[in-house]
Amino acid sequence: VQLQASGGGLAQAGGSLRLSCAASGGTLSRYDIGWFRQTPGKEREFVAYFRWTSGRTYYADSVKGRFTFSRDNAKNTVYLQMDSLKPEDTAVYYCAADSHLILSQYANARLYDFWGQGTLVTVSS
Repeated sequence: VQLQASGGGLAQAGGSLRLSCAASGGTLSRYDIGWFRQTPGKEREFVAYFRWTSGRTYYADSVKGRFTFSRDNAKNTVYLQMDSLKPEDTAVYYCAADSHLILSQYANARLYDFWGQGTLVTVSS
């Protein structure tokens, strides 16, 4: 499956952005989906994870209550709605997919098989 992330841009602190991750060459309903972010010199940081078998979403503490995962099966696309943005949310955001992820390992970026190209989010203070 190929993933295409989009929707990044510049936002002011307190503002909102919605990221999209569109899939081709496969059906997203067969995969668990992760959102990660990365800043220069740092490893990719877990943001959110959606597990198809349970329909449950898990969030990093840093974004809980501000970010929301959603999906549109008809469009084969998932979204990350980001509200109440903070300057520390500035990063390149990536979507990722995997079909056999162990639940306890969802925050481990190294275990995801498929990645989108990343979309830059910049939050100004």
